[in-house]
Amino acid sequence: MQTETEDFIRPFPALSPAQRFYLDVNGYVVVPGTLTTEEVDRLLHAMYRLRDDLLNGPEPESAVVRGCRLSHISDEHLHFAHILETDNSILEYLSHPRLIGMAEELVGGTVRLEESEAVINRRKQDFDSGEAAQYGFHTGTSPDVGTFTENGLFHCNFVKTLTNLTELGPEDGGTVVIAGSHKIKAPRDQIIACAYEDRSLIHQVTAPAGSTLLFGESLIHATGRITSDRERVIIIGGYTPTMFQAWNGQEPSEAFVSRIPLHLRPLISGSDRWSWKQRQRNLNTPIDEIAGG
Repeated sequence: MQTETEDFIRPFPALSPAQRFYLDVNGYVVVPGTLTTEEVDRLLHAMYRLRDDLLNGPEPESAVVRGCRLSHISDEHLHFAHILETDNSILEYLSHPRLIGMAEELVGGTVRLEESEAVINRRKQDFDSGEAAQYGFHTGTSPDVGTFTENGLFHCNFVKTLTNLTELGPEDGGTVVIAGSHKIKAPRDQIIACAYEDRSLIHQVTAPAGSTLLFGESLIHATGRITSDRERVIIIGGYTPTMFQAWNGQEPSEAFVSRIPLHLRPLISGSDRWSWKQRQRNLNTPIDEIAGG
C-alpha cells in the first residue's frame, strides 16, 4: 500500500561534504542557487501582494490575510507570521524537496513545518554610519538541550531555511551570526561580548538572490544592518522533528491541510508525530544527485 510520503522524494545528503563540514564548524552554511530566477520572481510577487493586502486595510496591526498577520510593523521593518497559506508559491517553497532535504540532514531525520515567516526591511531612517553596528542577537534553542552529535556530526532539533529573494551585498543587511556559537555552552551574553570585542567572529551573509542560509537555532544570530538604499526580502521556513509542535499561532488550518497533496500532509501538519524516522550521514558521503548542482 502506498504511504502518504512515498511521492515526496528528497535528496539525502542534500549537502556536499565540504558544505557539511562548513556547517559543522560555523553553525551555518549558505547554499547558492537553491531557487531558480522564476521561483524567486513568483515568491517576490506573492510577498509584495501579501504586503499590500495587509497594509491597505483599515487596521494593519490586527489584520489577518489568508491566515497571515504582521507581527511587527514599522516604516523600515515588516515581519510576516504564518505565510504558509497565502500563496501556492509559498507552499512550494516551504515544501521544496532540496530545502527539506537540507533541513532533514541537519535535524537528523524527517521533519515537520514548525513556522513560516518572511521579512521585508530597509535602512533605518536614523541610521548613523559612524556608529559600530549593534544587533538583536538571539537563539531558538541551546547546545545539548536542542542539539546532539551522531557520526561525529552536529544536529539540531530546530532548523531554519532562510532564502533571500533580493541580492545581498555587504551593505544590504544580510543575516549576521556568531560563527561557532552553536556548540558553545557559555552564557549567551558572554559569547556576544566576545563577538563585539573581535568582530571577525560575526559573519554576515552575502549571496545572490535565490540563495538559502541553513542553520540550527542554537546558533546566535540576528538581522544585519542595512546601509544601502535597497530593500531586503527574505522568506523563512522553520523545521523540527515530526513529534514537535508548531510555534504558537503557526499551526496550519484543517481546511488548508485538506486541500494539499497527500504526500505533503505529514510535513505541513506534523501528522507523523512520534513516527520519527532518524537518518544520519557520514561526512564523506557524497551529495545526492537529485539535489542538483
